Amino acid sequence: MNDKKIVIVSALRTPFDKYGGVMRDIRSIDLAGEVLSGVVDRVGLAKDQVDYIFYGTTIHAEIAPDVNVPVRQALLRAGFPSSTRSLTVDRACCSSMAAFTAGIREIRAGEAEVVIAAGAENLSRVPHLAQGLRWGKKIGGFELYDVNAGFNYPGFGPVSVDTDHVAKREGITREEMDRWSLRSQTRYQEALAEGRFRDEIVPYTVHTRKGELTISEDQGARPDTTYEKLATLKSVYGTQSITAGNSPGLNAGACAILMMTEEKAREYGLKVLAYVLDATTVASDYENIPVVPAMAIESLLERNHMRAEELTLLEINEAFAAMPLVSTKLVAKGDPELTEYLRSITNVNGGAIAIGHPMGATGARLIMTLMYELRRRGGGRGIACLCGGLAQGDGVLIEVLPE
Repeated sequence: MNDKKIVIVSALRTPFDKYGGVMRDIRSIDLAGEVLSGVVDRVGLAKDQVDYIFYGTTIHAEIAPDVNVPVRQALLRAGFPSSTRSLTVDRACCSSMAAFTAGIREIRAGEAEVVIAAGAENLSRVPHLAQGLRWGKKIGGFELYDVNAGFNYPGFGPVSVDTDHVAKREGITREEMDRWSLRSQTRYQEALAEGRFRDEIVPYTVHTRKGELTISEDQGARPDTTYEKLATLKSVYGTQSITAGNSPGLNAGACAILMMTEEKAREYGLKVLAYVLDATTVASDYENIPVVPAMAIESLLERNHMRAEELTLLEINEAFAAMPLVSTKLVAKGDPELTEYLRSITNVNGGAIAIGHPMGATGARLIMTLMYELRRRGGGRGIACLCGGLAQGDGVLIEVLPE
């Protein structure tokens, strides 16, 4: 292991599209190729200077028609040399943050100096599956299985139900979830109007029957959201508090982050956007999914001898509104003042409820959103974290130095 400092020098993403939107027929592999090229082109780095690409994706049924090794296909289509090493990562919603962590470890192990961590998903393109057709059926029909339906894990149940139970256990109400969701939508619209996503989002052009259509903003936000509207929505999947309004959509999008040793950045004359201080992975009982972001935060704070009060910003994925609400309360150990502070610095530009949550891309999106906002504020330390299916969690601690 080496102690070389690891830095981020480029980070970008496509706009996140809504379910059934303009990207609905685009392969996630093609979305990935766009950001893989873009993240190096932005800083003028040659593609043959990238040692390794780690790539997160989650819904394998979408990739199935393209067989497998999506990152290998994406990088070759994007023009990277065939000698580029790569690995596809599936850690549910944590996948692209797990890809980022894998890149850190590869650099620390001395096996690479320049790494891309990326991720992509297109939930609009997930097919229905028909099981049992290979050997035929003498009588009766076949049932189509919708992979999107409820994100059930066989034998475990919907993550929405687990989230609902934990939120209730931790004293988080439906009203709090709806008010957090309104906050997410409102903060997002404010950030969008002020151009705060300009650095991270690159326009994406879709070829349609009516011609080319270029989108430069996330497509799933709901600017007309009000608390009154949220409060009227029915709960889903038999829960008491989980609704379409306090959950993200089923989205499409891709992200990529270029990181390397500080030494390499200086050699190539590249500007350091942020320093990567640490990364952690955690896991809990499968039904404890809203708890694991707090576990990741606590792990990073303890390992880096920090107090929660020293954080400048937090990004906690809004897999449901319950996640940031439960996690900030747990990190604060029930202290109402600290809970309020942590919530005030969390998802300050809105979160996945407004931005979208293409699972394979979200982890990287959290890191870059955190980084660009820290830069806008003149520096500081922040943690990006999220939960993944069956209560896995990842977190990354970064620092932006004042310029």
